Amino acid sequence: MATVKKVLKWLMISIVGLIVLISIGLLVTGNGYIFRGLQLTYLKGEKTANIDDYIDFDNRIIDTSIPISWEKDTNFGAISLTPELQNALDNDQTVAFAFIKDGKLLYESYWQGYSSESHTNSFSMAKTVTTMLYLKAVEEGIIADINEPIITFLPEYANDKYAQNCTLADLSGMTSGYDWLEDYYLPVNPTAKAYYGNDLVKHMTSRSFIEECGGHFVYSSGDTQLLGIALTRALKPHGYTASSYLEEKFWKPLGMKNEGYWSLDGSKNIEKMYCCLNANELDFAKFGQLLLNGGEWQGEQLLSKEHVEWMVTPNEAAFDVGEPQIYGHSVWTDMDSPVPFYAMLGHLGQRVLVLPEENAIIVRLGKQKGLPTPVAGFHLEPDLGLYVTEVKKIMDNLPAPAE
Repeated sequence: MATVKKVLKWLMISIVGLIVLISIGLLVTGNGYIFRGLQLTYLKGEKTANIDDYIDFDNRIIDTSIPISWEKDTNFGAISLTPELQNALDNDQTVAFAFIKDGKLLYESYWQGYSSESHTNSFSMAKTVTTMLYLKAVEEGIIADINEPIITFLPEYANDKYAQNCTLADLSGMTSGYDWLEDYYLPVNPTAKAYYGNDLVKHMTSRSFIEECGGHFVYSSGDTQLLGIALTRALKPHGYTASSYLEEKFWKPLGMKNEGYWSLDGSKNIEKMYCCLNANELDFAKFGQLLLNGGEWQGEQLLSKEHVEWMVTPNEAAFDVGEPQIYGHSVWTDMDSPVPFYAMLGHLGQRVLVLPEENAIIVRLGKQKGLPTPVAGFHLEPDLGLYVTEVKKIMDNLPAPAE
């Protein structure tokens, strides 16, 4: 018995010692963010970042002023979802779903205790908003040109042979050649460090460029965050943060119903601009409507039509001949599909889908990304084809307007 106790004691000391050594190693190598990541995911029963975790971070508040409610279509309240769509939404832990046609709200619903007052994480849908802000800054002369060299605002890369020819447009189009690993599940990777770490600017600018810019499209949150750092530095002399610029140029003019929250890095110095803009489904929908309207909202041109077209048009140069052209500038595209659409997409299945031929918007927010059987003819994630196909069926069967 004494021998067993000694062995157990030795094992406990060894385990504690190993944990201490690992902890010291993580801290020394700059990977201490892992502890925060574990605290905010696994210890909360999650496997990855989640749609409600803005409460765990510091946020900049984006104030609204005079809310503009969506006008409701005459069919609002009388629409039933197709069984296929209802099943997909249920299985994928959807918390909010809505669609809008001709600028009027047709359908709105919530699940699992969420409501029109709830805030959830946009995840990468924020990339589209970041590019809107950068283009607005170009229109206002804060940034000289969409193809401004990145070293104008990121002098850390002045001696990087690949970065010297890189432009802000390479960042928004994700053709920069920046060294990045996109993964929301591995605990040790640059995406996790950006999400849970302390100094986001230091983290981003410590990584190099490994290929010539302007080449093949490679999806990278790192590109958008570098664009966000450049934008933040361009705005600072004019008295703006990214959040206050969003508030003045888009949030208030769009008449958002609720205030927004943009989560900050651990240093509280900069927004996580590749993700983490927290709002509700009908406010997210207004960004889709703004794109559909060519940048116009209720008679005011908030963003130029030319810049919107540039965002939503597939970047042909970034894809090989015969390869599906699935990305413009911070907007996903599937314009050759049976129901053409472009989209703002985010982790765990956050979606704002724009159907230009239907003059419609679909918004879906939820806790996991659905993986139904792919729908023939669609090139992006399978759930998108299902959403647009089923919603189109519903819209095609609406009763004709009364004379």
